[in-house]
Amino acid sequence: MQMTGAEMILECLIREGVEVVFGLPGGSNLPLYDMLPRYFPRIRHYLVRHEQAAALAADAYARVTGRVGVCFATSGPGATNLVTGIANAWMDSVPVVAITGSVVRGLIGRDGFQEADITGITIPITKHNYLVRDVRAIPRTLREAFFIARAGRPGPVLIDIPRDVQQERAEFEWPEDARPRGYRPPVEPDARAVEQAARLIAESERPLILAGHGVIIAQAYDELRELAERANVPVITTLLGISSFPPDHPLYLGMPGMHGMHWNNLAISEADLLIAVGMRFDDRVTGRLKDFAPRARVIHIEVDPAEVGKNVRPTVTLLGDARVCLQWLNREVRYKERPAWFDRLEALKREHPSLAYPDEPETVRPQYVIQKIYEMTDGDAYFVTGVGQHQMWAAQFFRGRHPNSFITSGGLGTMGYEVPGAIGVQVARPRDLVWAICGDGGFQMTCQELATVAENGLPIKFAIIDNGHHGMVRQWQQLFYRGNLVASRLRNPDFVRLAEAYGILGLRAVRREDVPAVIDRALRHTGPVLIDFRVKQDENCYPMVPPGASLQETIGLPEEYKALAPKPSAVEVES
Repeated sequence: MQMTGAEMILECLIREGVEVVFGLPGGSNLPLYDMLPRYFPRIRHYLVRHEQAAALAADAYARVTGRVGVCFATSGPGATNLVTGIANAWMDSVPVVAITGSVVRGLIGRDGFQEADITGITIPITKHNYLVRDVRAIPRTLREAFFIARAGRPGPVLIDIPRDVQQERAEFEWPEDARPRGYRPPVEPDARAVEQAARLIAESERPLILAGHGVIIAQAYDELRELAERANVPVITTLLGISSFPPDHPLYLGMPGMHGMHWNNLAISEADLLIAVGMRFDDRVTGRLKDFAPRARVIHIEVDPAEVGKNVRPTVTLLGDARVCLQWLNREVRYKERPAWFDRLEALKREHPSLAYPDEPETVRPQYVIQKIYEMTDGDAYFVTGVGQHQMWAAQFFRGRHPNSFITSGGLGTMGYEVPGAIGVQVARPRDLVWAICGDGGFQMTCQELATVAENGLPIKFAIIDNGHHGMVRQWQQLFYRGNLVASRLRNPDFVRLAEAYGILGLRAVRREDVPAVIDRALRHTGPVLIDFRVKQDENCYPMVPPGASLQETIGLPEEYKALAPKPSAVEVES
């Protein structure tokens, strides 16, 4: 069958199971958009107001569905506006295919209007990218791109297609198998390595599991829980590993690292074994590398060989899919009592509490707002955050009931993720409740996407933690730059009126007693809601590992907060 290049692109998306695309048209991808109505409703298109939001929404959609997220952009600035979202997907191992229009072939390299070498620009932040110069190559290119995006450690792929290639006609030939030769990501671990790992677990007296994003990517929730319970090992989750393990499970210890639980940072420093599952020993977890886990041997379960030994040298490596590796390991491990270790963990939790703050009726504390949202939703929602203090509080107090329900930007730390991220999640899960926990600074980086929310009737609930500052910047300036608050104060708009300008219900809470009422009203409203929570402006996020410090040097809660901390509960599980 003969098709134009634009028709081929859309036909390929249908065959790859794509139902949703986020994008924005321009001169170089108009042939593609011209064909879109023919493919509705099999492909639903969401018009964003900035291409960065298209990439970030596709990223969040992919995280929640486990499918490849797709975004469109035109050439030049349209394509370069995708770069932050592509880099975000690269850092967090998210399968995204970005399809950009390019100037016509005769103008490539001639600095034509709205030309940018987007394939050259994105080489460091994609698993692979393509410049398609022959219309006949479109089916194989897209087939291969989707395979690469999904396979092994997922990640973004970019396809740049000149406008005249989109307009040309040729015979459509669909390749049944377009796997690149030589690209065979590992799946099953080495059996001898599994036996060695099981032996290390049996010998250990102070083990910990560090669960990362790889658990979620592999959907290894049951296998992770089985390992923890079979071997009687406590579980710590990285920022992107949050919601890979039940937060109410007695073996769960919370998050480690820069703003993780103080007790976890000290426990890692005392552990004799770390079982790292699908995590890459990011600097936000390890602190100063040379002092990380000085007493521990390391079992690293990882799908990407490039990550093994990059930051921390493992004793044993299980190279393969996290779910498969855990299944193999679970067959070998046995239950072991470790009373001294669990007593020590309880002592660390008692001596170094991390989840406490003053509860003052005249002050709205950000921690209280976030806790109240979790409490009043009973954790039955998807929670999307931006980046900054609010993100760390949301991670610290997380109480979601479902796997893969905490969606955030990790490695790149993309401010502004909260709005397009929530769009992607709500599109992926139209019947579920979605809360976007936003910073007042980050929210304003992508708040134009409220138009996309309103246009499509997406019932997202936006909670703006409004402290009048770039909060994390202000905290660092206070603690490490002599209190020199340069360019961190914000003159914010009236967020309620901004919401109303988009036809969205706007609410505000300025007193502690207002908080439950506005959350309740938001939950009862069937459409989108924006709540401006006017919180204490100079509240700092603790615990905190200072930049360049070790986990042992964690700054704990202020003394006046510690007295308010709840007593720890036992963490051991009966066999």
